[in-house]
Amino acid sequence: MNPVVAIVGRPNVGKSTFFNKVAGRKISITENRPGVTRDRITVDAEWRGKPFTLVDTGGIELDSEDMMWRQIAMQASLAVDTADVILFFTDAREGLTSSDYDVAEKLRRSHKPIVLVVNKVDEYSADKLSEFYSLGLGEPFAVSSEHSRGIGDVLDKAVEFFPKGETEEDGSLRIAVVGKPNAGKSSLVNRLLGEERTIVTPVAGTTRDAVDTRFERDGRAYTIIDTAGIRRKRSVNDDVEYYSVLRAIDAVKRADVVLIVVDAAEGITEQDVKIAGIVHEEGKPSVVVMNKWDLIEKDTHTMQTFEKDIAEELKFMSYFKSAYVSAKTGQRTEKLLSAAAEAYEHASFRVPTGGLNDLLSDAVRITEPPSYLGRRMKLYYAAQVSVRPPLFVLQVNDETLLHFSYERYLENVIRGAYDFSGTPIKICARSKKEKE
Repeated sequence: MNPVVAIVGRPNVGKSTFFNKVAGRKISITENRPGVTRDRITVDAEWRGKPFTLVDTGGIELDSEDMMWRQIAMQASLAVDTADVILFFTDAREGLTSSDYDVAEKLRRSHKPIVLVVNKVDEYSADKLSEFYSLGLGEPFAVSSEHSRGIGDVLDKAVEFFPKGETEEDGSLRIAVVGKPNAGKSSLVNRLLGEERTIVTPVAGTTRDAVDTRFERDGRAYTIIDTAGIRRKRSVNDDVEYYSVLRAIDAVKRADVVLIVVDAAEGITEQDVKIAGIVHEEGKPSVVVMNKWDLIEKDTHTMQTFEKDIAEELKFMSYFKSAYVSAKTGQRTEKLLSAAAEAYEHASFRVPTGGLNDLLSDAVRITEPPSYLGRRMKLYYAAQVSVRPPLFVLQVNDETLLHFSYERYLENVIRGAYDFSGTPIKICARSKKEKE
């Protein structure tokens, strides 16, 4: 899960301008009047090789009785609560105000690391910064967001506070459990753990944050990451839930394998497809878990019908592995850990280079690449360069000649020879100049 850096301060001190500079594009609306940024806006960023999530917030007016300002302040407070580091923005042109002192006191009570930023310093002078020491928040950093000066110094300081060792390997297989609200994720987690470790209620959205639980089964260590349900964007209108969705997506990023939990009684929905798409785009191995299987009236063809429906809805995941379980009764849940471990092993498999080249050379001979403007792709060499997900690089005469349909053909050839079920694989081409 990426560290979260929240930008806070009173209105009109240049928070959104700073955010846009770091984001590299104009995301927040920047106008020279207070109250423009009402909702939190986030972007994934990176500084000195360290990824983080930057959050822009509306200005904090603690003394205002206006309903809009109170709402903005509440949202900013929520950003502070979920942040790992706080960037407290002040304004060099206006100098310190009573609101700055009020916000500083509120931030101090959060016990979070705070970087004091003095913005709109067009020409540096130590005298311009001296009064800001009175806030008691340590050394102030002079910044001109508009002219991109001092931004790097602020980020250098922020990354010093990032949590250490959170992503270190502990030897366990990290399994994220994701899905829509009320698909039975927490019930499934409790069944896998064999104990009531997370709250389970029939009300959708009970789990508000990703919860990690480490345990051992049959001599192997696992870490289950239970997450909040991922709703459709138009359904996310609660502040806490907004952050819960971010945490769930981050849980997918840091997981080794993902269980995509689907309510079998509803079948595969549009939102299930979107969630599966997130997992696929992150390159994570996965198992599609059809939960509440006990509620389905069955005949000899029921499971086969469901398999066809999954294949139709998840065409981009032709490699999917499925499991039909009931968290309530425990039906087949004992097989999920081994299914997850198997998908992870497939994602970790390396194809021998010699065997790969023989396989693809035969494939090209059987079905030649399509020609484009009288030119045809020639395959010189192939190698698997990484795992999780498996990445295959093809050395060819011209990488632009690799059509997506032929790439899919080569992927099917590889999957036909080696078991990569449950994991995406990636193929890319690199050009090599032909000898004269």
